[in-house]
Amino acid sequence: MRLSLCRLASAVLSLTFVGDALPGASAQAASRTTPPSGCLSVGSGRQYSTITEAITALGSGTSAACIFIYPGTYNVADGVSIKYKGPLTLYGSTSDTSKQSANQVTFTRNKGSADAGSLDASATFNIVSSNFRAYNINFRNTYGTQGQAVAVAANGDKQAYYACGFYGYQDTLYAKSGRQYYSNCYIEGAVDFIFGAAAAWFGECTVASNGGGYITANSRSTTADTTWYAFDHSTIRAAAGISLAGKVFLGRPWRVLARVIFQNSELTDVVHPEGWTTMAAGATPEFREFQNTGAGSNTSQRKWLTFPTTAGVTKTQLWGSDWKTWIDTAW
Repeated sequence: MRLSLCRLASAVLSLTFVGDALPGASAQAASRTTPPSGCLSVGSGRQYSTITEAITALGSGTSAACIFIYPGTYNVADGVSIKYKGPLTLYGSTSDTSKQSANQVTFTRNKGSADAGSLDASATFNIVSSNFRAYNINFRNTYGTQGQAVAVAANGDKQAYYACGFYGYQDTLYAKSGRQYYSNCYIEGAVDFIFGAAAAWFGECTVASNGGGYITANSRSTTADTTWYAFDHSTIRAAAGISLAGKVFLGRPWRVLARVIFQNSELTDVVHPEGWTTMAAGATPEFREFQNTGAGSNTSQRKWLTFPTTAGVTKTQLWGSDWKTWIDTAW
């Protein structure tokens, strides 16, 4: 979570905070409009014209690397696959590093999973790399209401996204596996639009529904699996210009032991009074809510909600005690 003191210091004194062990990591100025030190650059007339060219240029090395993307909307018709074996950071140009709404870089693709052959193959970005970070980048799949279409397939361990935007309709964000962190992000969709089995923390995020449906479709399937989807200090609402009062469920189980918690968050009136619903046959999910506020936070009519919930989930519980070694704690 970004502290207000850091924002003030950044804006007034133009200080730069350095993250963990990545070149140019976490430049905390009010804006980021030029490549941090050591980064490759992408954009018209720049070092590389496409993100795929820049990724290819990294080769098969394992050294820490970074790529800066200049402002623009980049159509990636074939999708982007990232399998770099070292720590990698992507930076998008932005007028304000603290706000996803100030992002100046968007990657788009129009591809559904039925046409692509799989969920992963439909993704605008399929990110298999571990130790991956993205700052201030928007990812869109514009396939629309026709069916499953992924904006980002997050396949690796220790992935982190800061002030990024994820846009789609069905299956927007495939938080598939590994430890994942989403900080101050915007995630939009309608049907199962955050799904998978990652150990994923969504902190200070805005989760916006653009149609009636289900926010989460968690796929935890064994009792030995310690993962959760944890939404903390986030806002659950409708996308701009859409009225969805009572039409959005917090989740349904994609697999039988789905596990999700919304805690310390604002649940607006989009949330259906029952809160949760079913999908996988014979499911015994663990769906929890803790210390939420807002018109949609009343649990008196909830179904499938696990009682009692006397404490929230912590990052240590979710990821283990070493989580500060891969999270940008200065951001």
